[in-house]
Amino acid sequence: MPLLLKLLLVPSLIAAVTLAGRRWGPKVAGWLSAFPIVSGPILLAIALEQGSDFAATAAANTLLAVLAILVFSVAYARMAKRQGVFASMTAALLAWALSVALLRSLEFPLWAGFAAVLAALLAAPRLIGKIDARKTSAAPARDLPWRMAAGAFLTLAVTAAAAQMGPRLSGMFAMFPVMSTVLVGFSHRSSGPGFAVDLLRGMVRGYYAFAVFCLVLALLLRAQPLAPAFLAATVCALAVQLGLRAAMARLK
Repeated sequence: MPLLLKLLLVPSLIAAVTLAGRRWGPKVAGWLSAFPIVSGPILLAIALEQGSDFAATAAANTLLAVLAILVFSVAYARMAKRQGVFASMTAALLAWALSVALLRSLEFPLWAGFAAVLAALLAAPRLIGKIDARKTSAAPARDLPWRMAAGAFLTLAVTAAAAQMGPRLSGMFAMFPVMSTVLVGFSHRSSGPGFAVDLLRGMVRGYYAFAVFCLVLALLLRAQPLAPAFLAATVCALAVQLGLRAAMARLK
């Protein structure tokens, strides 16, 4: 089951989000991609292979890694206003790596980490800013297999190295920006920086649900069996995701 999870589930979810984004636009793609469609299966595979205690610690650190993802997003958006894909991606990945190194050196109680993530999510849209999007052709369909392969590779790499990295670092690497790297990079190249920045802003809105998912997992994995813990985390994340979506629709 773990191997099947790694090879099929994550790439399939990435494909579904990619196709949804091509139909409904960057904000929807960003919103959907921030749901734990990559990190969730990675954490499940880690739990199956390394045990619930290991996975609970990993989930708490995946929650903290949202801060690094937001640094990635801000760095990319700022660079994309004046640079191309390569320079923007290089700066964003370097910013992410430095953020992970800093977070690894710090100790955060679970609820303090959750509060820090919520504060960062509130500030992130203003820091990302906005670029006027230009209408362009849809992204080429031939990039879909590459996106799926990237998701499978990340899942295999993180879970294979989990025992060597330990729960803190493996949890943070479960939040490696594979969706951001693939979706934003290809979108910037094919549809322009405005599209890419809109995608990043959509992702920020989705990270509220992601943060709740990680929080619930970190709380429940040491007290409940795997299935109820992951089910509860997914239900809570989905409730937050749909609730925020409904609230934004009323504000329009």
